[in-house]
Formats: sequence, structure tokens, C-alpha cells
Amino acid sequence: MVRADKQGPHRVAFEKNRKRLLKTDNVCGICGQLIDKKLKAPDPMSAVVDHIIPVSKGGHPSDIDNLQLAHWTCNRQKSDKLFNNKINNNNNNKEKTTTVLGNRNLPQSIDWVNYKAK
Repeated sequence: MVRADKQGPHRVAFEKNRKRLLKTDNVCGICGQLIDKKLKAPDPMSAVVDHIIPVSKGGHPSDIDNLQLAHWTCNRQKSDKLFNNKINNNNNNKEKTTTVLGNRNLPQSIDWVNYKAK
């Protein structure tokens, strides 16, 4: 079975959004480091477009809100898993707890636990 972002109407929208991200972003959404856009595949530090919520987990295949620029190697390590990090304040001692949804720290701009694909 072919993924939705690889065929049909989602392919056109994905390509449009991929070009937009390559023009506007320059930081890996996973590790936070700068991306050298001069590097091309198969270089492990080359730029790729990552699905924040993986398509296999119900993420939208072409929505710009579900896409981010990433290093190829970061994207491979992230795979199709997710993390949910929370900071607990106990007696002025901040403690970070992680509920494992997978192997990824998601940006805090959206409540990803309650995220619903469009």
C-alpha cells in the first residue's frame, strides 16, 4: 500500500509545503540544530521533511501544521514514535517526567496528546 503523501492530491500539497519549508526554515525540528541545505542525500545531515505526527499514527500527510524540516538522521531516529514531556513543580524543585508515547519530543506550540488529524 502506498502512503497518502506519495500519491494523489496529498502528493501535490506535500510537495508545495516541502518547498515552502525548505525556503523558510533552517533549523531541525527534532534536535534544534541548524541544517545545511547545501548537503544532499544520502548525507545523514541533509534536510528532509518530517511528519510531526506520523502518517501511520493518524497524522495528516500534507498539512503544513504536521510538517517540519529535519536532518535525515534525526528523522530516522525519531521513526514513527512520540513523547509527551511534563514538568512537575514539587516544593520549588522542577522535575521533568516523560510519558512514553514514543521516542520524540514534540514542540510545545500544540497540545499533541489531544491532536486530531484533519
